[in-house]
Amino acid sequence: MARRRRFWNYPRPHKGPVQRWLPSWRIVVGTLLTGTALGAGLFVAAWSTTTIPKNLDEVNNQATTVYWSSGKPIGQFAEQKRELVKLDDLPAYVGNAVVASEDDTFWTNNGIDLKGIARAAYNNVKGGGRQGASTLTQQYVERYYLNTEDSYAGKAREAIIALKVAQTQPKEQVLESYLNTIYWGRNTYGIQAASQEFFGKDAKDLTPSEAAMLSGIIPSPNNWDPSVDPDQAKERWKRSINRMYEQGYITKDERAKAEFPKFKKKKEATNTWGGQKGYLMAQVRKELVRSDSNPDGPLESEQELETRGLKITTTIDQKLQKAAVEVEKTLHEDGQYGKANKNVRMSLVSMDPKTGAVKALYGGPDYVKQSLNTATQDVVQAGSTFKPFTLMAALENDHTLEEKLDGNSGKVFPDANNGEDWRVPNFGGANYGGSIDLTTATAHSVNTAYVQLNEEVGPEKTREVAERAGIRKDENYPLTAGLSNVLGVDSVRPVDLARAYSTIAAGGYRTTPHIVSKVETLDGTVLYEAPQEQEKEFDADVTTAATYAMTKVVEDPTGSGRVAQELGRPVAGKTGTSNDNKSAWFAGFVPQLTTVVGLRQYKTLDLEAGKIAGQDDIDGFGEWPEITGGTWPVRAWTDFMQVATEGMDVEEFPEYVPAQPTFTPSPTPSETEEEKVTVPDLAGQDVAKATQELQGLQLVVRTQARDSDERKGQVLEMSGVGQEVPVGTTVTLVVSTGQPDKPEQVAVPNVAGLSLEDARNQLYGDTLNPSPQAKEEFSDSVPEGTVIGTDPGAGQPVDPGSNVTIIVSKGPKNQEPDPTDSPTDDGGNGNGNGNGNDDDPLGIMGTDN
Repeated sequence: MARRRRFWNYPRPHKGPVQRWLPSWRIVVGTLLTGTALGAGLFVAAWSTTTIPKNLDEVNNQATTVYWSSGKPIGQFAEQKRELVKLDDLPAYVGNAVVASEDDTFWTNNGIDLKGIARAAYNNVKGGGRQGASTLTQQYVERYYLNTEDSYAGKAREAIIALKVAQTQPKEQVLESYLNTIYWGRNTYGIQAASQEFFGKDAKDLTPSEAAMLSGIIPSPNNWDPSVDPDQAKERWKRSINRMYEQGYITKDERAKAEFPKFKKKKEATNTWGGQKGYLMAQVRKELVRSDSNPDGPLESEQELETRGLKITTTIDQKLQKAAVEVEKTLHEDGQYGKANKNVRMSLVSMDPKTGAVKALYGGPDYVKQSLNTATQDVVQAGSTFKPFTLMAALENDHTLEEKLDGNSGKVFPDANNGEDWRVPNFGGANYGGSIDLTTATAHSVNTAYVQLNEEVGPEKTREVAERAGIRKDENYPLTAGLSNVLGVDSVRPVDLARAYSTIAAGGYRTTPHIVSKVETLDGTVLYEAPQEQEKEFDADVTTAATYAMTKVVEDPTGSGRVAQELGRPVAGKTGTSNDNKSAWFAGFVPQLTTVVGLRQYKTLDLEAGKIAGQDDIDGFGEWPEITGGTWPVRAWTDFMQVATEGMDVEEFPEYVPAQPTFTPSPTPSETEEEKVTVPDLAGQDVAKATQELQGLQLVVRTQARDSDERKGQVLEMSGVGQEVPVGTTVTLVVSTGQPDKPEQVAVPNVAGLSLEDARNQLYGDTLNPSPQAKEEFSDSVPEGTVIGTDPGAGQPVDPGSNVTIIVSKGPKNQEPDPTDSPTDDGGNGNGNGNGNDDDPLGIMGTDN
């Protein structure tokens, strides 16, 4: 009986020395069948268990672009710089350029390339460099669904998903998604972002040559960027353009005319939020993203802002923003008016008073170095910019601009300082007379008159008006209701002051300052538009009168805002300087535009160390030994507004009609026949005699003073002359003060022996204009730095507003320094209390004119 053959029959009997160790055909066939069955089983198992996954979140992320009001881009919010486009909106050669370069069988293959896989496997087994065999569909799967896969298992899964995608998705959909997903270098994703980055145009406008260049650099976009390796980029372009012709995507003539395209150079790596852009981008984010401080923001999160692909149009005028930057340069960079201390910072806000649209917003030189926006976040004392709020409070309570108040310096207000008397000085100790009207008090920022007015209307009313106008209620910086609040001892943000003054400019209607005009999706759907609501807070007659008084700040020959006359159009405004000159302002407007310029000096400002804190006295610079609102701030305001109003129509403010004397009929107690009398004409008579005569007719007499050259006490005019009125009617007599309304000339005061600063202040107080530069002369008798005299000399009659040159001693001509003298430090005790004057307990000596 034959022995049974074993399956594993090694070494094989009856075979030669070599063959006995070779597998039999049974083993070979069995192994192949087993391997095939196993592979098929594994494939079937993998196919059945592998599904097309949900796409990666980031593939649909699109960059949000922010634009100037003109439509030019400012910058982007983006996790990935991408903008989705549809394949149907692109020329056919754009997509086919990628097909020709990356996968010439794309339109016919089933998602994978078996020949390519075999070729790559053979190369890898031989020990050559790792070679890929991915089709365009596989690349799409990798980038759209899986992210990068390098392992063999990962590549196998990628291939299975590619097969399923090819079966379930049209080729056009795959190509469109691929074009929107692929990375093109320069931090751009997708054909649209790449087209804008390399050629500055939309993808729909690409030429065949431009499409060929972009498709050629796909395998290594950072290294083959034409700015990095132009020779390789040209070789890849040539390859792509030839393949496009060979595969029928362009004509022979198009191929012959093709040239390597001109492209935009790769930008050096910079912080895209540097300079002014960062301040504007941060403000856009603050206005749109919902937060505790902005619960009504239209966007739920910053992620939505960075990934939704929005088009945000701002209200910022690029020309005006540049003008604001140029104005700030006069402080430090070019020193046009003298270079200020490096710790000095400017704020500027310019807005449309009727809509609240901010046209320019300057909050610092460079957002990357100084993220604090001094225009929206900084809080500094308002100074005399608060006086218009007291004025409007008075006007709402039936006061008029024609009322007379005490304008002399040093007026005492009993018990006003925590039960003690408060002596109020005017700026520079100037005296304006014991009877000045509110227009004059506004033009010269007369502290004594305004404190008296605030006492009459109530400081709580001043606070109320300021808040109604637009100064925000802030628990960290609450507005006070003390008598000194009229002098601006409270601190405000520049943007709030601009809002409040815009309310005056808009005739009493308050708006919301904003820099976002509109938010749209990329298809043009409007998601958000800026608030347009106007809230009426004041009657027009109140703001008209306040505006009229504020125009005199500019129009008066000695007004603190007279520099703004250079604008050549109606301007209303107010200067402001805080105690010890720690802040200086000019806030003003024309009918179409409100602009606020603020200045402050930090005690510590080290941008490299990230420190910005404290408040210091603003050091004088240029022609201004002392910085007030009437110096550099109004100069800067005027320079900015020269640009802002270029081409703007000249509009007039509403006409102000001064209050006229009126009589008020007394109410009739009954319907019985009233006794009536005729009001006589008593103009020209003495007020005492006229009063006696009117009282004899059972009329009530009210008097109103008016400056006049006529003798003191003479009746100038009266109400109700010739009218028949009931007895008990009030008649107003306008009586001369005996003081001329505007003196023809004034005498130059004797300022010899004073310091230069005191001499300047006295000349200002006498309505004269000291020249910016003093004249220096040697003197053996007058100490150095002391005033010798003036030109014209003391006692000389001159017109109000005349220029007067101050002559200051340089000391003896041949004086030699005493070698025994040593410097002393007389800088104060450093307690920082800022008072410096026993007569100024409330700290308002520095409040300017």
